Formats: sequence, structure tokens, C-alpha cells
Amino acid sequence: MERKEAIRSAYRLTGGNNFYDGMITCSTLSGKAVCRLVWAMNKAENDAYLEKALSGIPEHFSGKLLEVPVGTGVLTMPLYRTMPKADITCLDYSADMMGQAQEKADRLHLKNVTFQQGDVGALPYADGAFDIVLSLNGFHAFPDKEAAYREVFRVLKPGGTFCGCFYVRGEHKRTDWFVRHVYERTGFFTPPYETVSSLKARLEGMYADVDMGNLKSMAWFFCQKAECFLLQPILKEIAQRGTPDRRRTDTACVAWA
Repeated sequence: MERKEAIRSAYRLTGGNNFYDGMITCSTLSGKAVCRLVWAMNKAENDAYLEKALSGIPEHFSGKLLEVPVGTGVLTMPLYRTMPKADITCLDYSADMMGQAQEKADRLHLKNVTFQQGDVGALPYADGAFDIVLSLNGFHAFPDKEAAYREVFRVLKPGGTFCGCFYVRGEHKRTDWFVRHVYERTGFFTPPYETVSSLKARLEGMYADVDMGNLKSMAWFFCQKAECFLLQPILKEIAQRGTPDRRRTDTACVAWA
């Protein structure tokens, strides 16, 4: 069975049909209405940016992956069913969201996924603990985004992958209006927000290789952390301050180019 069909089959088993899950997947009538009204997207467009966001996870992945935040798990529990040899950790600040994700994992009989409540700004993991860090629709909600960027970088192994997606401002006026007047007021989103250009500059300043783009107001990215040992003191500085000097990295290792 191909990966996409395996994921679709698993999704049907998760029971992911509530309003939130339908909105995230653009799979219910109410979800499609929100996608069209707020994000100016149809289901094909919604699926397209999510596929890009998940493209950093190879088929048959068998390493250690951290997902933060896991949310309700509607986007990833079906994917994890196709990765039985991976060691997956899912973290979320919301116990309710995480509980819904765990229910989906239980329905799919996932034995390689563990759940932990915690704060992305203070991750309870060692430096370089994960091969992949995945963050779907999280950074636009995190209150301390600088801490989140630093912590994700810190727990990622040299040569590891940071991938995901989130909202960027300035790409669609109606979406920006809904974010300011609805999502911020209800506490779902927290400013400040990246723009496409600011996100590109940030990721290229922190990671050795960056592939990113956007579909309207949703940016997706796939980044690889440098693995050259000569860069380790500079990588530590990045993790602490988030403000590397690109000229120093270029001098330290040609692999940064």
C-alpha cells in the first residue's frame, strides 16, 4: 500500500471528525467553509501545503522524532502508523489537545509514540536528542517564539531536520483580519508573527540548508542543521542567542554554503 493511501486509511480509523479536526484537514463542510473564508484555500490547496510541511520526514524513517505541538494529532497519528520503527515523542502544552491525540494513537494501536505535557520554550530533553523536530501550526501560537526557536535548535542533532508550517502575516488581507480580530482575541494566535521574508532570513541564519515557501498565508519549511564539527561553538551561540554571524559560519566550514 502506498504511503498516502496508508495514511488515508489510518485517518478513517482515528475518529477525527470534530470541528477542529475538520478545519485543520479541510475535510468537513464546516472545515471547508473556514478554510475558504479565513484562509482562502480549498482542500487541494490545504493538502498541498501540509504535504510540503511533512516532506522532511522520509518514508520508513526509523530515528527519533519530536512533534511540538502535537495538537489533536489528526495530521500526524495516521502518518506515524506508517513509521513503526521510529521513536516518536509528542509534546503539547494543552492537556486536552494531547489527550485527543493520545486517543487517536490508541485507536491506531501505536506502540512507538509517547506523549508528554510541556512547554516548547523549555523542552525537557538533552541537546541533540532528536533527528527530526516537526512543528505544524504551532509557532503562530507560541507566546515566546524566540525561546521556541532556540529550544528546537538545541534539541536537534547536527545534521537533523526541522520541518513544519505556520501562519505568516502580509500575504492575504482577509486572513490577517481574522487573525487580529478573531484568533488573537480568542487566544489561539499570539503576536508577533513572521513574514515570508523574515522567516526566510531567520531560518537561513540558523540552518545550513533551507527549503521553504508559502501558499497564501501558510508558510512551510524544511531545514537541515549543520553537521560540521567545526561549527559546534557557533551552533551553541545560535541556540543561546539566535543571532549567528553568517561570515563566521562560512569561514568555519565550507559545508555551510
